[in-house]
Amino acid sequence: MRMVVIGALVLASLAGCAGSKMKEARTGTPYKTLASDKAPLVVAQCIQFGWQDEAVFGVDAGGFMEPAQAGGFTIYTTAGDYFVDVRTAGAGATVNYYAAQDDYPAKRRLAALATCL
Repeated sequence: MRMVVIGALVLASLAGCAGSKMKEARTGTPYKTLASDKAPLVVAQCIQFGWQDEAVFGVDAGGFMEPAQAGGFTIYTTAGDYFVDVRTAGAGATVNYYAAQDDYPAKRRLAALATCL
């Protein structure tokens, strides 16, 4: 039981850290902005599923989804270094992808989310 409580506290602290990273990143320009004809929920669920693929991302295969304050959904990795805001745009969705760095993992996550559009 004690380990469960410790684990919950660690996850809560990571979520707070990820949240502040994401808030700061949103003040800048997205790494990439994409559009889809699909519904935002369909796109968001697909991205979340793709980002959880351990065969592609190994131990960093975190993909968490939560409703966004402004509507739509946010999908993010454990530390919040990579995240996507999926919003309604007409009959489809706009996808804003944020990456902490322009590196190989950022490009792999971009490729995975591009298959969902």
